[in-house]
Amino acid sequence: METIDKNLEVIEDEKPTKEPKNIRKEILSWISLLALAVLLAFFINNVIIVNASVPTGSMRATISEGTRLVAFRLSYLFSEPERFDVVVFSSPDQTGISYVKRIVGLPGDRLEIVGGRVFVNGSDEPLYEWYLYEPPGGLSLTPQNFTIPENSFFVMGDNRNDSRDSRGLGRDPWNNLFVPRENIMGRAAFSYFPRIGSIR
Repeated sequence: METIDKNLEVIEDEKPTKEPKNIRKEILSWISLLALAVLLAFFINNVIIVNASVPTGSMRATISEGTRLVAFRLSYLFSEPERFDVVVFSSPDQTGISYVKRIVGLPGDRLEIVGGRVFVNGSDEPLYEWYLYEPPGGLSLTPQNFTIPENSFFVMGDNRNDSRDSRGLGRDPWNNLFVPRENIMGRAAFSYFPRIGSIR
């Protein structure tokens, strides 16, 4: 019986050597990502949008109290604010408080408020204010006259009977009743809490 010797060649599998994780590199990567996210959020919130809240009912029924909304800072990059725009602006008294109101008077306008209705530049017809929450009453019926300075705006709440605004009625009025152009941060675009909706 013939014996055949077979030379068996055993090939040992070479196990791939795992490089130890460079923890420092991983941490730096996460820090860079986090810093980029913070810078992006800062840029968006300070250059593109204004994130604002409305704590009172002064803009009912257009905007209910407790609403959070977004305004676009770039809305007035190539144009000026217009009558009836709902805007976010910092206090005309430079207190740092932000407000949300509707523009009713433009620079140079002469406003006459009679019986709660607004007449502009001697017109016999009052402004058509479709957005008012309720008919004027109480202090809103006070007759008033205003001439809006250049580069300033006259703002009022849609809830005309309960709004701290350019009329200076009620308690704690602004010392400077007119809103300087540079105080306007942006035009209100949409609400996102408690419900999503456009603002007009």
